[in-house]
Amino acid sequence: MNDEQLAKCLAELGNITRLRIFKLLVKAGPEGLPVGVIQENLNVPGSTLSHHISKLSSANLISQNRDGRILNCIANFDILNSVVSELNDQCCIGIKS
Repeated sequence: MNDEQLAKCLAELGNITRLRIFKLLVKAGPEGLPVGVIQENLNVPGSTLSHHISKLSSANLISQNRDGRILNCIANFDILNSVVSELNDQCCIGIKS
């Protein structure tokens, strides 16, 4: 993951509503949740939720699958692991002075 991708992911997760959506999807696991369930759990208006889901999707933090009329959102665990690994890999490597 390059610095631009990392910054985009962190920026999108820096919004409290998007962070709550992402955390809910992480808790749901690989099967994800329908948009309606996310809306019920977080009490977010539909148009607002759509905006935030779009932002998370554009950063590749989530994916969406349609099953008939139901739109499921799924956390992208590979990207989550990449973000955490990128930050963790920088721990204690020192800097040149």
